[in-house]
Formats: sequence, structure tokens, C-alpha cells
Amino acid sequence: MLKKVGILANGGDVSGFNAVIRAIVKTAENHNIECYGIIDGYNGLIKKDFELLSTAEGGEAIGILPLGGSIIGSSTNSNLFNYKVVNQDGSVEYKDLSDEAIKNIKEFGFDCIFTLGGDGTQKSARDFSTKGVNVIGVPKTIDNDVACTEITFGYNTAVSVAMEALDRLHTTGATHHRIMVLEVMGRYAGWIALESAIAGGADVALIPEIPYDINKVASKIENRKKRGKNFSIVVVAEGAKPIGGELTIMGTRDNGKGVDNTKLGGIGQVVAKQLQELTGLEARNTTLGYMQRGGTPTAFDRVLSTKYGTKAMELALEGKFGTLAVIKNGKLDSVSLEEVVGNNTKIGAVSGNTEESNLRKVTMDDDLVKTARNIGINLGD
Repeated sequence: MLKKVGILANGGDVSGFNAVIRAIVKTAENHNIECYGIIDGYNGLIKKDFELLSTAEGGEAIGILPLGGSIIGSSTNSNLFNYKVVNQDGSVEYKDLSDEAIKNIKEFGFDCIFTLGGDGTQKSARDFSTKGVNVIGVPKTIDNDVACTEITFGYNTAVSVAMEALDRLHTTGATHHRIMVLEVMGRYAGWIALESAIAGGADVALIPEIPYDINKVASKIENRKKRGKNFSIVVVAEGAKPIGGELTIMGTRDNGKGVDNTKLGGIGQVVAKQLQELTGLEARNTTLGYMQRGGTPTAFDRVLSTKYGTKAMELALEGKFGTLAVIKNGKLDSVSLEEVVGNNTKIGAVSGNTEESNLRKVTMDDDLVKTARNIGINLGD
């Protein structure tokens, strides 16, 4: 019988974190189960930083449904199976602190840990599950790339922000006869770029799954000029790359081993410069960046997050641990964390764009790709 559960939010922040937390807490309270927030992601398991969450008067989980971010914090550098430790002499080493975390979980009496996060977060959740921890995952990421689910919470809000940016860039582009490039997030998946391009009426969408030919993009813009349209809107995913080329990387972070330390960014400026040279039209790039993550969640994400939170708590009550709450065929469901990580089975292994990782990417038979092509959006190929 469940008496006490912990909730951790891990990875980049998204709108919807708090709505999931609220849903878990409210569902748990209906079954007389105590909920604690594990502060700053997996870091909280090492630091034993736990905070009671409640919807009673004065409780921490009151009024959080419309709030962006996470009231319990998050972390992008807390792989406890390869944890970065700075020694007193300044030297750095990486240690497996998972057993210490498990000891803290047992001592505090957690019957289940809810892990709100993307592929890296759920990889660690799976690893803890193999070591006997009761874990249930909830798929979070604006990138929409978690395997085995049709949509992640936070994604719809990010697309909506990108769409609004495109609406605004349209007026500037039309006024000054320019090519307006918008670089959006998504890492190795093109969901945000593709869906916002359709919603925002873009002329070009460059996504990681389709290496692009810049000359074909320029031809699309030239054809628009011939039809009297002296401006164009181009959406570029941060992970887009030219045919035969490489990713554009801003730098490499030092967030520890076992996590993806590649910092993508800059492809929008590259594309804008090339298109200006090829077409003779002025081109300007806007990198939307963290604007996509912050702020209040859309109605869609509030509902989706609430559905995910209640489903996760239901799975816990049913004793279905080692699973991820998912949307399958439009309905709430669950899959094993083993299925989510796919071939990435080594404990503490790196997550992200590797041969072993199991990211959900855009496929060429997806309805979004077909729709984009049918309405004349150039995909760079």
C-alpha cells in the first residue's frame, strides 16, 4: 500500500511541469498518500532535499496550474550513475552515486518515484528500476522526441510560441521585402519546426530528419519573387544540417558524463547569410531560444499534463512500476521503461542522438510531412 511518493522534474524546463505535479498530488491526496517534491531533479536524491507538497490551505501545490517552470526545480546535469564530483583539491572525477540515492529513497520511505522528463531522465529512471526502485515516468520535453508516446507535455506550448513569432515575422518580412529566418529548438527532432511552419504559414521548414540543399531553398524563394512575393518565411530547426554537412554547434557543455553535452545553435544565422547571398534579398535571423520553454502553458498542455499526472498516479496505485505513462492511439496508456530506452540498455549510458538511443523523430510518412508538402512548404530536398 502506497503511503509516501516523491516527484522529481528533470531536464530542461517546460510549461506543464507544475500541472503534472498538481495532478499527481491531487490524485494522491484522494487516496491519503503523501507527496514530496524532490528538489532540483535527481540532485535532490543525493542531497536528501525533499519538500512536502499539498493542496491544503497554504500548501505548495496551490495555484500552480497556470505557472510555467517547476516549483520543485529541475536539473540538466544530474546523471547519478556518472555524477560529476569536484574534490577539495579541485580535481574532478565521475562517480556512480546511484546506491547512495537508493539508500536515501529507502530511508525516507518513498514507495514510488515519479520522474518527469525526456529521454535522458527516463533512461536514468529505467536504470533505477533495474536496481529495484519503484519508478513511473511521465514524458516531458518541448522536442516531442520521447519514444513510445504520441506527444509529450510542453510541446504544444513551444509550438504555439513559435507560431506567434512567425505571425510577427510575417509583417516585418512583408514590410521590408526580406527573408525572415526563425531558428527553433528541437535538438535532433523536427517536430517544433515542422508543426510551427504549418501553423505559422512558413514557406520553408528545415528539419534534422531531411538534410537540406540550400540551392533548392533559394529556388523556392526565387519562384516566390517571380510571382510578386518579395519576402519569405523560413523555419530552421537547431539540429538541421545540409546534405553532406555537419550540425552547427555553439559549444560543448561540461554537464557530466552520460548526458548529451552538445550545445546546438547558430544554424539560423548560417542559413540567413547563405540565402541573402543566393537570392539578393536581405535576410534576417531570429533565434527564439528559451522563449519556447517559459511562460504559462496552453490549454492543451494544461489538460495533457493533468491527464499524464493522474495516469501516473493510477499506475502507481495499480503497482505497475517501471513504466512510462503515454498517449497511444489518442488514449492514455503505459509502456515499460525498457521499451522506451530500446537498445540503450547499459547502466549509466549516454542518452540522446546515438545509435543506441530510442528517440522519436519525424518520419517521411508522417501526416505533418505530407501536409507540408501538399501546401507547398519547401523541406530543403
